[in-house]
Amino acid sequence: MRHYGIIGFPLLHSFSAKYFSEKFRREKIDAEYSLYPISEGETQRIGDYVNRLDGMNVTMPYKQTAIAFLDRLDDTAKAVGAVNVVYKRVGYNTDCLGFMDSLRPLLRDFDKKALVLGTGGASKAACYGLKTLGLQPTIVSRTPKTGIIGYKDLTEEIMLSHSVIVNCTPLGMLPDVDSCPDIPYELISARHLLFDCVYNPEETLFLKKGKAQGALIRNGMEMLTGQAKAAWKIWNEE
Repeated sequence: MRHYGIIGFPLLHSFSAKYFSEKFRREKIDAEYSLYPISEGETQRIGDYVNRLDGMNVTMPYKQTAIAFLDRLDDTAKAVGAVNVVYKRVGYNTDCLGFMDSLRPLLRDFDKKALVLGTGGASKAACYGLKTLGLQPTIVSRTPKTGIIGYKDLTEEIMLSHSVIVNCTPLGMLPDVDSCPDIPYELISARHLLFDCVYNPEETLFLKKGKAQGALIRNGMEMLTGQAKAAWKIWNEE
């Protein structure tokens, strides 16, 4: 039996566990997929799972931390600066592939700039994907610094010029469904496209607020499915 799993915290609503467990059962694959929550202060355990599992997914908040426990990164993970898949002590990033495949069909000719909310691993994958698709990303954070603006810096001019907005924070994810990024939603219009990397619930408060303003919306389910399919391909490359 092969052993796969996901590390991160929290993992109560893991998409990967359900996806792969159903895949193994449906295709009669002799394998199991388990959750391996790692709380703050236990990061050394990452190395144990890297060595023990046949294949591993990595989710927040360890997509960057896990790099220190690997032998090398593939070219995409190196360019992104974060990993979400591990195989034979090598780190890969399939988040950006899943993100691009989901976002690409929605883009319009006038979509040239995007706001990326958050600075974690998902944000890095989104920025890489946006640049690959020909959009200029602007990162937004609660703690602005060089090259990163704050939420209070989101002027009308910036909101109007950035027609794509990508939420890469966990805000709105179950069970915290009443939270959302602090952006001026009243400045959103039908020219905006809101993409939420969160997939549970299906329609977050971020997406609901955008939809109410006439914006096009998309949640993270296609992104998650796409990255999972790419992960399985990596684990079975031989």
